[in-house]
Amino acid sequence: MKLLVDNNLPPVLGRGLGALFAERHDVVHIKDKFGRGNLPDIEWIDVLGKEGGWSILSGDRNIAKKKPSREAFLNAGLIGFFPLPALMKLPLHRQAARILTLWPAIEATSGAIERGCFELGITGSKLRQIS
Repeated sequence: MKLLVDNNLPPVLGRGLGALFAERHDVVHIKDKFGRGNLPDIEWIDVLGKEGGWSILSGDRNIAKKKPSREAFLNAGLIGFFPLPALMKLPLHRQAARILTLWPAIEATSGAIERGCFELGITGSKLRQIS
């Protein structure tokens, strides 16, 4: 799995996940992949779509909800995982723990579908599709 962690989550989270799963996955923060973090969404969506095989961990739920960006995201063949606002408000160590708890579902979903948007909840072990 190739997973990009976007600007709404700290680089240390992306780097930590990258180090933890280095043997099995390519996990990078947007700043490490593109050299800067304020890249417009449409630009990184286009690049990752052309590369293919990418999943995204993003705190920006507008990507999954707002029409122009959602269409671009899905048309690029990306799979997105979007923490609920309650999860985003937790301290970093609790966010990381929750993401790790959901990691098997993130892996399975990334390997099973071509595109989609899913929310990461604060409880439970399943992902819910964002429609």
